[in-house]
Formats: sequence, C-alpha cells, structure tokens
Amino acid sequence: MEDKHSPRRDAPRITASGSTRKVVRVEELLNGVQEAILNHGGEEYRLRITRNGKLILTK
Repeated sequence: MEDKHSPRRDAPRITASGSTRKVVRVEELLNGVQEAILNHGGEEYRLRITRNGKLILTK
C-alpha cells in the first residue's frame, strides 16, 4: 500500500522554478547492494551507503 503523502515513484515532480525532476528511491536504484558506479558525461561516480545509512557520492 502506498503512502498517500509520498509521490508515486514514476511521477515527475515540478519544482518552484517550473522544471521537472524524477524521483528515484535509492533502494530501487541500488537493488540490495551498498554501492553503484554511475556514469555521467564519460566520468564515473561512486554512490554508496555508509554503515550509518548515509549516502556519499564521490568522483
């Protein structure tokens, strides 16, 4: 059952400036692992969850 206060995961959000952004749950992105390598503009970035449950993005 979805929480009525959280947006659908596939629904784009419209910001105050009028631009849209996509909401992605980290749990769905990482799919059970603690770390992922993201490629952006030919560069690799490391997204990981710390032991304390925080997110860190490094180049």
